[in-house]
Amino acid sequence: MIIMGDDAQRVKDKDAQEYNISAARAVAESVRSTLGPKGMDKMLVDSMGSVTITNDGVTILQEMDIDNPTAEMIVEVAETQEDEAGDGTTTAVAIAGELLKNAEDLLDQDIHPTAIIKGFNMAATEARDQVDDIAENVDPTDEDLLRKVAETSMTGKSSELDKDLLASLVVEAVRGVTVEAEDGSHVVDLEFVEIETQTGRSASESELLNGAVIDKDPVNDDMPVEFDSADVLLLNDPVEVEETDADTSVSIDDPDQLQQFLDSEEQQLREKVDQIVATGADVVFCQKGIDDLAQYLLAEEGILAVRRTKKSDMGFLQEILGAEIVSDLDAATDAHLGTGSISRDADAGLFYVEGEDAHGVTILLRGSTEHVVDELERGIQDALDVVSTTAADGRVLPGGGAVEVELASRLRDYADSVSGREQLAVEAFADAVEVVPRVLAGNAGLDSIDTLVDLRAAHEGGDVRAGLNVFTGDVVDTLDAGVVEPAHSKEQALSSASEAANLVLKIDDIIAAGDLSTSGDDDEGGAGGMGGMGGMGGMGGAM
Repeated sequence: MIIMGDDAQRVKDKDAQEYNISAARAVAESVRSTLGPKGMDKMLVDSMGSVTITNDGVTILQEMDIDNPTAEMIVEVAETQEDEAGDGTTTAVAIAGELLKNAEDLLDQDIHPTAIIKGFNMAATEARDQVDDIAENVDPTDEDLLRKVAETSMTGKSSELDKDLLASLVVEAVRGVTVEAEDGSHVVDLEFVEIETQTGRSASESELLNGAVIDKDPVNDDMPVEFDSADVLLLNDPVEVEETDADTSVSIDDPDQLQQFLDSEEQQLREKVDQIVATGADVVFCQKGIDDLAQYLLAEEGILAVRRTKKSDMGFLQEILGAEIVSDLDAATDAHLGTGSISRDADAGLFYVEGEDAHGVTILLRGSTEHVVDELERGIQDALDVVSTTAADGRVLPGGGAVEVELASRLRDYADSVSGREQLAVEAFADAVEVVPRVLAGNAGLDSIDTLVDLRAAHEGGDVRAGLNVFTGDVVDTLDAGVVEPAHSKEQALSSASEAANLVLKIDDIIAAGDLSTSGDDDEGGAGGMGGMGGMGGMGGAM
């Protein structure tokens, strides 16, 4: 009996498991070389020829032309880690790949997938509990510690050369948007941290503004552009001649009628400008258009006007200046105005707007080229996320593989209390977690086995903080050495990795209506059918 179309494909049981595990591991292994301070970068070239150079795990996976349904599930691990923790994407993907590699060995021993999944779930729960036990509670206002967290996040990225300065900017930015909740906890409003980039200058010239950067020009060259303390009007109403709702035509018999018509338009614009002057505003940021005549009249009054300001910038300015956005100019009063200083960078074509009690900051990143500032921005964004997480959570862990080795040791002890075949899965989970120190050592040109032996010996001796110094190859107290990671990020990485691995292991049957490709186009290097394990053809080109 034929129940499937001629183009349909189906893979079952062990073949399906091998297919899925191989695809997932291929994705994980593609980003492992980027892990750690000595990690390498990837150059990604898209179909339009645009080049991205980065070692940020989630960026690599998002930019790669992955055309395989199972591989895309691993990409989701990185995206979830990025959304929830902001950093640790490569760690999460590497652990997921290693879990599947170890699960494949258990499957070869005829251990059923459900037993492996149950064991992995037990191990993941225990691992998260142990992370909480290992983590050290810290004062979320400890600037020195937060700076170390930021520096750890940026190490190995292009921002590392100026990480002292950039880490300080990140910490100051987070402090500028942190508020204390009623229960005493700290809440970080990262939506009020903006990042602006400039090329042609050194990263060491980056700075933090207690306000906003507006990439606009004044509407008239004769307008003043510098104010120490300006009254600012935020306007969401065009300063233009009002148009009728319906199409109209005007019949003119003599030139006097035309002049009257033009005079009425001019009078209408003068009245709008007079309304702005009456509010006492020194500066107007308008989300809509400003007529040429109105521009001239505003310049005569000594008022700085900027038109077509982005909606997002208007909302940001509202927070910085304490102003209200006015949607009807007729209703504008001095009560709607905000106060702040305005300065102009003519070379860059930027306005700097700063407020005294601004709940909003802007990091102005500078770099020599577009590729440099793009990678700087990714590094700074990760650092902002981990610092804000630490400030909100108040728990940190020693880095350099210290946590992973300690977790593996405790999970092996925990496995002794687990009965049945799940015990083997827990032990496999413990082995998988140690992929982090092994990859760190390998990427630094060190012997992975010797490094792991030394780390295990240190932890067996009771040194919970013992991690790898990838620059010297020594085992050191990484917390004292300033290699600090947020506990929440590690917990999320363990959860994401185990859930993704279990999702892949749960599949025992793949039924495809056609080619196993997520693009649906055989001509674009898709999966190439079941036999090819494909769907990763685009990846090969990207790497």
